[in-house]
Amino acid sequence: MATKRTYSYQPTPEQLALAEERRQQREAKKLQQQNTQNHAPKFLQRPWISLPSTRTTSQSIIKVMSWNLLAQCLIRSNLFPTSSKALKTTHREPMLHAEILSHSADIMCMQEVDRLEKLHPVLKQAGYSSAYSTGPGKQHGCLISYKKDKYSQVGEAIIEYDKQEVREDSSHPAARIGSSRVTNNIGFIVALAEAGANGKGVIVATTHLFWHPAFTYERTRQASILAREVLNFRQATGHDDWPCIIAGDFNFTPDDPAYSLLVGNPLSVAQSLRLQMSRVIHISVDPTIPPTTKKADDEEGDGSETDPDRVINNSRAAVLSDGLLSDLELISLFANGPKLRSAYDEGQRARRGSSTPDGVCTFGDRTLSSNRLGDHEPMWTSYTHYWKTTLDYIFFLETSKHHVDVMGYLNPHHTIDMEAGLPQIGVCGSDHVSLCAELVVTQ
Repeated sequence: MATKRTYSYQPTPEQLALAEERRQQREAKKLQQQNTQNHAPKFLQRPWISLPSTRTTSQSIIKVMSWNLLAQCLIRSNLFPTSSKALKTTHREPMLHAEILSHSADIMCMQEVDRLEKLHPVLKQAGYSSAYSTGPGKQHGCLISYKKDKYSQVGEAIIEYDKQEVREDSSHPAARIGSSRVTNNIGFIVALAEAGANGKGVIVATTHLFWHPAFTYERTRQASILAREVLNFRQATGHDDWPCIIAGDFNFTPDDPAYSLLVGNPLSVAQSLRLQMSRVIHISVDPTIPPTTKKADDEEGDGSETDPDRVINNSRAAVLSDGLLSDLELISLFANGPKLRSAYDEGQRARRGSSTPDGVCTFGDRTLSSNRLGDHEPMWTSYTHYWKTTLDYIFFLETSKHHVDVMGYLNPHHTIDMEAGLPQIGVCGSDHVSLCAELVVTQ
């Protein structure tokens, strides 16, 4: 019978010293990470612009923020060649969290939100409750947060744009939907009751519309559905006397057809041409279309290498049976509801007309336009090495019983502060600029 041998391992002094050195290195790295989290990199703070207002006793003050956080899952270093360490979560997340909390907004609408397990505890500790939703198959979504001592959520709805019908005069489901492309984008709505306010509240919606610049028609369709469904939700929940806030990343500029139709500007000849050129059917709607490119462009930024001129690939021209809406049908769809008003367009317009207009930089300043609604939106709300534009808005709707005015807003970043391209350590943790405005609701 064999005898079982046992061995007693004794590390050498050199091995013990190496193990202790490695332990100390791990502790130092852990402490460094904790210090990084506890001492967030600074972001560039901006002044608050207060506007004259006539305050009454029968009013509610709502401070609302909107921000596209730039989902970590969408970051590609080649798209942000000047951002360097600002693309790393260890640097970006503390900046994002610090800037979010710095606004102390009553209601916050955020888009491209991922890593919710990191953001949610920060918001909860700061006294916020949240509602979150994401489109089919997407790794990021829309988040609406609100101060839980001021509001309670009493309803919510998700709008899947790909499934929403825009016409009834067709027996074919695809034609009733009238979509040019499957995008998996959503709108997200919540109803917030104001604490101790005897039935007062607000309807809040946020969205992230389809990104591809050439798909003007599809984005316009999505915007019309959002406006329609917000009003439908308000009516269905029995809150017809609650004002609405609609904020987010709309992925269109103030001179876009969708913006004009939302706020009540007439369509220009150039806008009608853009709509017409984008009335196509994508392979995602009609799988029989022969593919023209192998690279997918479902998410923002994808396809930039193979699509430098922002052309429409994998598509065919639309025909009547596809059910895409004409200009007149789009106008009719938008005409069914009240026109949206923009907090920044009204706020910056009022400031420019005041006795202290210094520092107002608008979209109209760079497009040499000043006579249309939207011309006083921020000059930029997204500014990177490769693209610089205005895409984000805080819209609102009043009711027959309530009037809404803009009391103040957070000044947009100046161009010179963003010239290196966002995100940038010490400036901003996202490629978009956070917007924040204060609204007063009076009876």
